[in-house]
Amino acid sequence: MNILIVVAARAGSKRVKNKNARLLAGKPLLAYTIEQAVRWGGHAKLIFSSDSKKMAALAKSYGADVIFKRPAELASDRSGKMDVIRHALKAAEDHYQERYDAVLDLDVTNPIRRISDIEGIVQVYKKFKPDCVFSVVAARKNPYFNMVEVDSRGKVQVCKKLAQSIKRTQDAPRVYDMNASMYVHKRAFLLDIRNQLPYAKKAMIYEMDESAAFDIDSEFDFQLVEFLIKSGKAKL
Repeated sequence: MNILIVVAARAGSKRVKNKNARLLAGKPLLAYTIEQAVRWGGHAKLIFSSDSKKMAALAKSYGADVIFKRPAELASDRSGKMDVIRHALKAAEDHYQERYDAVLDLDVTNPIRRISDIEGIVQVYKKFKPDCVFSVVAARKNPYFNMVEVDSRGKVQVCKKLAQSIKRTQDAPRVYDMNASMYVHKRAFLLDIRNQLPYAKKAMIYEMDESAAFDIDSEFDFQLVEFLIKSGKAKL
């Protein structure tokens, strides 16, 4: 199976300034993901998608190929991730003159992953051939038990109801948080522009350790992930 690895990171970041190139425990954030990809998949093409010359140079220095500059229309905070990965796939197939069966998208903003996790999600894809496999962690809150919503009348109620009330979280159906770490997309699914979200009808999940729950989207997240790495609590 011919797999393309894509790591994407744009220049702009409103909540955490320059976060993708910012030093995290002494190393640029994007470096963690690229190094993991290199360690896992020396046999696979690894490309970096960015609108930033600075980040492109960093990515090259850590082992990624930079074969294009991401178009401005795919580099705003409103750009969809699926469109970015779709563009990278087309560019790679044109550049390398080869066809890829699937794309492994490793997200820079969640650097806490093990090489065994990358291998694990790829093996799920190879075994079952779904349209997409994406990583998750066990949810800390459960919509059947301790997540509530307020309806139009102001009534507070649990988000999801069962025929019988749940008295313990252990009795609730198991639910997961998408942790924005890893995705494997089937080529045909990715190239269909109608698909803008990863959870397709034929999607599967790969569960990661709870330490991989934190996608960096705020200054608090950044400092928390840095603590996990420096303290050795993160499983890298």
